[in-house]
Amino acid sequence: MRRFAVLSAVLLFLVSGCGLSSGSTVPFAAAPGSIRPVPALRGVPVTVGSKDFTEQILLAYITEYALQAAGMQVQDLSNISGSNAGRQALLDGQIDLMWEYTGTAWMSYLGKTDAISDPDRMFAAVRDVDAGNGVSWVDRAPLNNVYTMAQSQDVRRKYGVRSLSDLAALFHRDPSAVTICIETEFASRNDGWAAVEKKYGFKLPDSNIRKLDTGAIYPATASGRSCHFGEITETDARQRALKLDTLTDDGHAFAAYNAAVTMRTRFARAYPGIARVLRPVAAKLTSQTMLDLSAEVDVRGRDWAEVARDWMIKQGFVR
Repeated sequence: MRRFAVLSAVLLFLVSGCGLSSGSTVPFAAAPGSIRPVPALRGVPVTVGSKDFTEQILLAYITEYALQAAGMQVQDLSNISGSNAGRQALLDGQIDLMWEYTGTAWMSYLGKTDAISDPDRMFAAVRDVDAGNGVSWVDRAPLNNVYTMAQSQDVRRKYGVRSLSDLAALFHRDPSAVTICIETEFASRNDGWAAVEKKYGFKLPDSNIRKLDTGAIYPATASGRSCHFGEITETDARQRALKLDTLTDDGHAFAAYNAAVTMRTRFARAYPGIARVLRPVAAKLTSQTMLDLSAEVDVRGRDWAEVARDWMIKQGFVR
């Protein structure tokens, strides 16, 4: 059973000011392994935030154990509801650090419309532009949580769709066949469904779109009854458990969504040791690694904090 109690820091929006709670302590103690105590970080308070889905919460706990081993006084404020709320919490100083996705920042926060699919170019572009907002990007991980659309095996056999170009062609041929399940946020973001329609040249009527919570999209897509196609991300393990078939983004509508550590620049400059501590951890976080870790939570039902701790111990970072 997941340890929901450890998420007492989960978004407490106050009536005035919409502030977040101050966070909670990390549920497990992590002793130094290959991550050694850093004198300049000893006792320094740091609040780590995350968005409200499995991959983000895992990244938060992994980071918390690393910084704890380095000697910092760590507070957990994971599971913030919504990308914009997490971003604002960072800008306001309610959290000090959060893993963010390059494509999300580029298109949703920075208002860019050109999707950059090359991870290195995407990271450099976001890092350079966001510096003007007082945000520092460091330690890009290999994992790329890029959006995609998925279908069940039955739908694939029925319509023969393999790519987003095929999906557009199917809509032009038979509009009633293209029914989709997507999140409300994905529906409104310019790096979400709007990017697909713009790149591939079609526009779904509202009657073809069903807006669901993230957790409901996967089984709805797998059943093929509520919708024929559904929004997922490449590193979400539920696609594997439900045997979903992903569509190739052959027109490159979606930008690269590599995860990287973000901090306010003032904080990053005050404590440069944080980036050095997290660099070897980030290097190990591949898309396959995150698929495996997410499966432990979303498929096997294990607790986020335990999965993150066990991985950090297995890698030798902490003990």
